[in-house]
Formats: sequence, C-alpha cells, structure tokens
Amino acid sequence: MNTSGFIFDLDGVIVDTAKYHYLAWKKLANELGFEFTHEQNELFKGVSRKKCLEILLDIGGINATQEQFDVWMVEKNEDYLRYIEEMDASEILPDVPKVLQFLKEHNVPVALGSASKNARPILEKVGLLHYFDSIVDGNNVTKAKPDPEVFLLAAEKLNVLPKNCIVFEDAVAGIQAANIANMVSIGIGDENVLSEADFNFNDFTEINLGFIQELAKLNGEDVE
Repeated sequence: MNTSGFIFDLDGVIVDTAKYHYLAWKKLANELGFEFTHEQNELFKGVSRKKCLEILLDIGGINATQEQFDVWMVEKNEDYLRYIEEMDASEILPDVPKVLQFLKEHNVPVALGSASKNARPILEKVGLLHYFDSIVDGNNVTKAKPDPEVFLLAAEKLNVLPKNCIVFEDAVAGIQAANIANMVSIGIGDENVLSEADFNFNDFTEINLGFIQELAKLNGEDVE
C-alpha cells in the first residue's frame, strides 16, 4: 500500500470552470424569465448538477415536470460543454502544474475527486490528464459532497489509506467530505469560508514544495 496519496478537486482548484457553470446556469435562468446572480451561484459550489437545478428552480419559483427538469438538465450541460470546448492550458490556475510535476517526479499517487461529469475532457483540454493516476468524478459516484464517497473511492483506487490522503478543495462541502473521510484537508480560497480545513491557502502560489514534501512523507533533499 502506498504511503500517501493526493486528491484534487477540479473546479476552483485546478481550473476555474466555475465561471462557465455560472454562464450556463444564468443563460437557463434568463430563458426561464429570471435573473441569476454571482451571489446565488455560491450556493452551487461542490453541488451536483441535479441539486443545482433544483436550487435554481426554487430561486425562480418555478415548478417543473420531470420531463421539463430532464430537458433543462441536458440543455444546461450542452451550454457548459460549448463553453469548455474552448479551454486550453491558459485556464490552469497559477502554480498548479508545479505541484503536480513535483508529485509526479517523486512517484506520489495522485487522483482527481470531483463532482464534475466532464472532468476527464477538461483535463485533456488543458493538458494535465497525464498527471493523474486515477479519475473519480460524477460518473463514478452517487452521493454528493459532503458525503465522502468520491474521496474514499479515490483513496481506494490509489491504494492509499484514507488517513494518509491529502485533499485540495475550494468548497465547504468538499472540505467537510475530506474531514469526514479522515483525510488531511487543504482549503484553496477564503480561509474564513473554508475555516474547517486543516490548512488554508488563497491559491497554489502560496504553497511551497517543502510543504508538499512534508505532507507526502518524502525524505531527501530540501526543496522550496
């Protein structure tokens, strides 16, 4: 069994696809006759697409048949996919490749643990797929964060004990899921919002490789 494993969320941690989700939800809301704000979009962080649509319809005061609901689910995803079709390496958040490269060079197992059902094509688009030993996304799990299912499955695929896994998350529900799984939780974003995390950083530019080395339980030369 591997000593340690690193699990990364996707949206808001590796790439900022949240803006595309927002644009797609806003487009649907406008079509349904109401506005959808950035503030309301905060409710969608780390939440499944189905739950997001339920929240959106609640905001708009709209009752839907199951048929309408299913159509809108597909429509939103198709709009989102059109947005991400244009993604490239410029969408990667600062210094994420530096950390991924360090883990790769030291043969530390790395997984993706995301609610997104489009995680693999996004990683391909931005050229990061080769860094990941395993992808666990919305196609593999049935329970949304804060249920720890996605992270526990990622740990299993990496052959690492949950207590030896380190999770990078930008959403409260994701931090809670990591904590419930007994994993080390690292919040990427506002520490006041992600106060339940074991460690907090605004982004990866604040993380030095010595810290990553320590978390990975790697011995050897000093790194910065």
